[in-house]
Amino acid sequence: MTALLTLIGVVLFVVGILVSVGLHEVGHMVPAKLFGMKVTQFFVGFGRTVWSVKRGETEYGIKLIPAGGFVRIIGMLPPAKGQDPTKVRKANTGPIQSMVENARSAEYETIDPADDGRLFYQKVWWKKLIVMASGPLVNVVIAFVLFAGLFMIYGTGVAQTTVATVTDCVIPASQASADRKCQTGDKESPAKTAGFQVGDKIVSFNGTAIESWDQLTPLIRANTDKPATIVVERNGAQQTLTTNTIVNQVREEANSDKFVSVGFLGVSPEQKIERQDFGFVVDRMGELTVATVKALGNFPEKLVGVAKSIVGGDRDQDSPMSVVGASRVAGEVASNNDLTGAARIAFLISLLASLNLFLALFNFIPLLPLDGGHMVGAIWEGIKRGFAKLLGRPDPGYVDTAKLLPIAYAAASVIVVMGVLLVIADIVNPIRLFNG
Repeated sequence: MTALLTLIGVVLFVVGILVSVGLHEVGHMVPAKLFGMKVTQFFVGFGRTVWSVKRGETEYGIKLIPAGGFVRIIGMLPPAKGQDPTKVRKANTGPIQSMVENARSAEYETIDPADDGRLFYQKVWWKKLIVMASGPLVNVVIAFVLFAGLFMIYGTGVAQTTVATVTDCVIPASQASADRKCQTGDKESPAKTAGFQVGDKIVSFNGTAIESWDQLTPLIRANTDKPATIVVERNGAQQTLTTNTIVNQVREEANSDKFVSVGFLGVSPEQKIERQDFGFVVDRMGELTVATVKALGNFPEKLVGVAKSIVGGDRDQDSPMSVVGASRVAGEVASNNDLTGAARIAFLISLLASLNLFLALFNFIPLLPLDGGHMVGAIWEGIKRGFAKLLGRPDPGYVDTAKLLPIAYAAASVIVVMGVLLVIADIVNPIRLFNG
């Protein structure tokens, strides 16, 4: 039964990814068609074609390798200035120039004279910007809808003022791990010294009435190594506990890579699933967007740790994963009998929503072959033409993005290498949520 649930979790997650990729490509295709651009192909996946059907001038289909998708909009690469796009020159002066001209040639092999005016590069800059931005924006919308459904229908864990665990000893956050136990020389935690018990409800801290855990946390941190008097409710009666908090190294925020030295007590809160309102969804999306951008910035550093984990090093729980790793996690969660059915579904939705947000922000990176690279080209074209018109100068025309192809090929190679590295790591040293 466990194997079946694992398979179901993996299949559902992979289907969710393919639907997300398909909708991303729909985001490109729909405005392209609306603006009169010629779209010849719409495929989910890469490699050999498994199935396809032609409707009008567009071929729709599925390919063998479920690792992405594409929409072919004719004329993405413009001809060189002053050249007939149907007669790209064959004589080249070097390997880079040859690479660019060969790409131009391939681009225009299927173009007919009747396509004039329908090519991507011929459209006004803002139409090109909309076409390229709409794909990742669809993923933003998917992420928002999924998170909204998750938080507003199912809810999210909210820290209560009731104690769920009491730490036996003081362990710096940089050393904390699932298998790190108290060792000789570790100091007893202030909470243990005070006599805290699981189930205690914290009523006040140093005379300040406590109504939420978010209110309590900064009070503990600001107390550094000073005396602390905490009133708790236990078995229906209030008791006063006294101790001294201790300065310890903790994460600045949950899941943060930054550590700070602040006051430490040694208790963690009970979590209760509570439904949230629309405002919470907006705020949470903002927080997750910022966190994802930071994660993208730290990606090269994290990738070094992933590479080390392949040859026997420890794999950080917050290290990046490939689709293979994410699918494995989805299967692990789906088959975990310690979670309720609702909790399993909620986790899978959260995982898929997070993946869509990552996909969107990754594609916004201003570098070819990503959508952001084409967006920057369109914006730069708009700026150049706008200034030329303002200053009464001749129209500079379209931006020749084909000149950036060498950089695009190099970037694509790096992306492929990173993807392969993550897949290998997810096979030989995967992230395990439940220490299985």
